[in-house]
Amino acid sequence: MANTVLELKNVSKTFGKRKVIDDISLEVKEGEIYGFLGPNGSGKTTTIKMILKLIESDSGEIKVNGYDTKKQFEKAMECIGAIVENPDMYKYMSAIDNLKLHARIRNIGEDRIQEVIELVGLKERAKDKVGKYSLGMKQRLGLALTLLHKPKVLILDEPTNGLDPAGIKQLRDILKNISHKSGVAVFVSSHILSEMQLMCDRVAVIDNGKIVKVEDITHSEEDIIEKIELRVNDTQKAINILKEKFGIKPKLEENNVEITIKTEEIPKVVKELVIADIAIKAVIPKEHTLEEIFFDATEGGKKDE
Repeated sequence: MANTVLELKNVSKTFGKRKVIDDISLEVKEGEIYGFLGPNGSGKTTTIKMILKLIESDSGEIKVNGYDTKKQFEKAMECIGAIVENPDMYKYMSAIDNLKLHARIRNIGEDRIQEVIELVGLKERAKDKVGKYSLGMKQRLGLALTLLHKPKVLILDEPTNGLDPAGIKQLRDILKNISHKSGVAVFVSSHILSEMQLMCDRVAVIDNGKIVKVEDITHSEEDIIEKIELRVNDTQKAINILKEKFGIKPKLEENNVEITIKTEEIPKVVKELVIADIAIKAVIPKEHTLEEIFFDATEGGKKDE
């Protein structure tokens, strides 16, 4: 079982009379990409700043790789790589020279510099000045800088902001490779829900300073849950059977029956309806998207800045 490398336990934060973080707890495992979602002003950035000790929590515990950020600050921060805003780089210097500068400060060898350059896909452009880099390339270089010291946890706040689709895909592929092959935990905040669905293993939704939903968005075959639409000749009879035989609470959508059920249960549902002499016109799978999860959890995702 994977180790927990980032843990928040009963963490709260108040600014003035407003409680912006309200007793939140979460765990991030090594080798997973953990998405952190929420409407504007919900507490995402405040949470990230507390993890990085840029601001102090009022109560609760934050541990990185087992180290308490209040009691063992230096050891905890040694395990973190973070991009919260645009990373600091010297534009008149090449990418490789920027990396060498940071490596000297941390006493990191040349071999590791070459490793991270290759890891982020900048080997062919490593000697170019950073000022000539696209936004996507700068973001990847920033990622290389954070990876130099082999962190256990990467903290990324809106890393795809401003990137074009190609840049977003490149960054996503790199993060998945780093996480799943190297065992690094990635804790990422973003508002691009479709991208988070493609990238993340789990997501937590925060709203009004509280974690309102934690969802595993990667499933083994036997655990896949699907939303399906049943088009039948007698909707009321079908609803009664679904409630009685399967304990399902169906939803009526434009005279069609909509249910959420494990994939392996679908043939059993169809069989029971046929036995009851209900004509099934169609069984249509409906994708359960991260957007639906988000809006269900936040009641529409509406929040003021």
